[in-house]
Amino acid sequence: MTGEREREGLKVLILMGSDSDYPVLQEAESFLATMGVPFDLRVSSAHRSPERTHALVKEAEAAGAGVFICAAGMAAHLAGVVAGITRRPVIGVPVDASPLGGLDALLATVQMPPGVPVATVAVGKAGARNAAVLACQILALSDPGLAEKLDAMKREMAAGVEARDATLQRRRAAKGG
Repeated sequence: MTGEREREGLKVLILMGSDSDYPVLQEAESFLATMGVPFDLRVSSAHRSPERTHALVKEAEAAGAGVFICAAGMAAHLAGVVAGITRRPVIGVPVDASPLGGLDALLATVQMPPGVPVATVAVGKAGARNAAVLACQILALSDPGLAEKLDAMKREMAAGVEARDATLQRRRAAKGG
């Protein structure tokens, strides 16, 4: 962890099994930044650097992290390993990194033994964004300011749907439909 992140009151640690996962995780990074949630983003492999993974989790806990987001492809054991280390919520983001289109990562992330849960989201960028939203929802249980930001986001999404419907209805009316 960087000292700067620790001083900011780290709330979320994002771990990715490879730097090739970063384009997917940028969705989570962007959302957390927009919400003003202090986070750190690191590369650590469940298989190639298990000691590093363990150390990063323990450092993040000591810095105050309340939620972990873990992304990996193929065998996708990173989220499960982290869930085995911490009692804090772990959200797994399966990454499409193999000829199986991410199905292998999805199954590896979601099939956890009893007592070691990993909240699993969709494969890829949509999953990464939803992981960040879910992390914020978890943190918002004890952060009224963050809860209000999430409520505002939901209101904006609803207004966007209504605006698109109004545009569609105008187009249909103009065509006589």
